[in-house]
Amino acid sequence: MSQIDKVLARIDADLDNALARLFDLIKIPSISTDPSYKADCRKAAEWLAAELTGIGIPASVRDTAGHPMVVGHRKSGKPGPHVLFYGHYDVQPVDPLNLWETDPFEPRIVTRADGSKMIVARGAADDKGQLMTFVEAARAYIAETGDLPVDVSILFEGEEESGSPSLHPFLEANKDELSCDLALVCDTGMWDRDTPAIALMLRGMVGDEIIVKAAARDLHSGSYGGSAQNPNHIVASIIAGLHDENGRITLPGFYDGVHDLPESLAAMWSKLDFSAEEFLGEIGLKYPRGEKGRLPLEHIWTRPTAEVNGMWGGYQGPGSKTVIPAEAHAKFTFRLVGDQDPEKVREAFRAYVRSKIPADCTVDFIAKDGSPAISLNPDMPAIAKGQAALKAEWGKEAALIGMGGSIPIVGDFKRMLGMDSMLIGFGLDDDQIHSPNEKYELKSFHKGIRSWARVLEELAKA
Repeated sequence: MSQIDKVLARIDADLDNALARLFDLIKIPSISTDPSYKADCRKAAEWLAAELTGIGIPASVRDTAGHPMVVGHRKSGKPGPHVLFYGHYDVQPVDPLNLWETDPFEPRIVTRADGSKMIVARGAADDKGQLMTFVEAARAYIAETGDLPVDVSILFEGEEESGSPSLHPFLEANKDELSCDLALVCDTGMWDRDTPAIALMLRGMVGDEIIVKAAARDLHSGSYGGSAQNPNHIVASIIAGLHDENGRITLPGFYDGVHDLPESLAAMWSKLDFSAEEFLGEIGLKYPRGEKGRLPLEHIWTRPTAEVNGMWGGYQGPGSKTVIPAEAHAKFTFRLVGDQDPEKVREAFRAYVRSKIPADCTVDFIAKDGSPAISLNPDMPAIAKGQAALKAEWGKEAALIGMGGSIPIVGDFKRMLGMDSMLIGFGLDDDQIHSPNEKYELKSFHKGIRSWARVLEELAKA
């Protein structure tokens, strides 16, 4: 039996114990956005540091201005790249709690009629289940062979779900310690239930909140209606004008830096058997929107967006109240692609909003962090090794995909540490991350552990 086969056999034999360890981590309610869970976030960090140290990767909890980081290192001294594995131990809030079928921090295994099983709990997929696939792969490798096949460093953060405010200062202060040859990022997903994927593109993002103000107080709509400005109407006009009849965003200069999809990628993606109808059907919709004349996958991977995430103003309580509100609010995010500049997009949006504000009204802006889009080189050697490892485990070629979301740490690794990333994860679109009844497939957890063991083996090869 080869070395990797022995490691895989150990993983299989230890699956129940691996699940028990994952459950122990999930039970810690490490919600980073709520200050009342600060102690739980530290508890999760301490749990991970102890777990890593216990398997032979000496690790420590590093304090920041916010929630702590966990950093660990194991130097094998063997040839091959030094890799940094990144994940996050914090989770989203559980609201609305009444929609959870059971306690979100009491993980359980649910068996479907077809025999497939899933882990249901907050953090099962995002990101505790994902990061533990790597920890368990490292555990098995060290236990079976006495070492890892390459040098490994680990960085777990506790503020990913709250904007990572401590991450930049921490990376800046620890550049020398954290700089490696390659980052491995697990906060991604599969193409489908049986097809692994490596993500090559991530959309960037920039956001703004607007507060439109008119009268000095809420007004009686009978006394002032038709004469006084209504901030709700102004916000509605701003939103209505963001897109034209073809679905294009109307901000001047918005498409600067947006590139057409290369023919090679278009040909590759056309073979992925993607159905927009099925994709939308899973969420109760039927009809695609977006720019006309574009492939459905372009809409979610390589085209920019403008979305209204929230809007409110005036009376929100039960029944009716005939008022003209003094102010109205809306929150916007723009997903960015190619070489779009987040700050230029923000400036264009603010200029557009100001052009819509009547003379006796005002607008205030609250900026949200921005990050540019990321494109990874499909020809870098690590990608081919990742593909080989995933094919060996899943029996299918790994799809090279884009992602509609953003993982700012990938850009930070490149800009601050000069380090490329390889993005491999085992989540599914229906894992309901950030929603009630979040789940992670048991198959994803088990084969994810095996996959990372194979990735480490491949990376060690000359």
